[in-house]
Amino acid sequence: MRREFKIRTKGPDLRVAIVAARFNETITNRLLEGALVGLEACGLDKNNIAVAWVPGSLELGIIARAFANSGKYDAIVCLGAVIRGETGHYDVVATQSTASLSRIALDTGIPIGMGILTTDDVAQAMERSGGKVGNKGYDSAVTAVEVANLLTQITGL
Repeated sequence: MRREFKIRTKGPDLRVAIVAARFNETITNRLLEGALVGLEACGLDKNNIAVAWVPGSLELGIIARAFANSGKYDAIVCLGAVIRGETGHYDVVATQSTASLSRIALDTGIPIGMGILTTDDVAQAMERSGGKVGNKGYDSAVTAVEVANLLTQITGL
C-alpha cells in the first residue's frame, strides 16, 4: 500500500522567521501584513514569529540563511518587491534574490516561502499585495507552513 503525505496548514508549534525588504516598503508592509494574517490562520503562536528587515531583496538571502542556520526556526518567509525600471538592474535583482533563496532552502532543509514580487509596475505590485489578485505575503507564509509540515511528516517516518 502506498504512503501518502497530505498537506497540513495548521502549525501551532512551528517557529517561523519573516525577512522583509525595506525597499518598496509600501508594498512590503502590505506583504508582511498578509504573511502575519496567514500565519495566524495556520494557528501559529505570535511569540513563535520573528520579523527582520533588510535593505532590499538582494539582502534577503544572507538573513534567511542566518535564520535557517540558527536551528531556532522551522520555516522562513521572505518578502520583497522588485519593480521593473528603466535599466537591467531589475533582472539582476529578481534573478539573484530568488535563486539565492532556493539554494538556501535546498542547502539547509529549511523551507522558505518565496514572497518576492517581480512586477512591471507599482499597480501590479499593489494588486498582488492585498489587491484584487490577493496577497502573496499570505500565500508564501501558508506555503512555508505547509512545506514545514510535510518535511516533519517525511522525516518522522
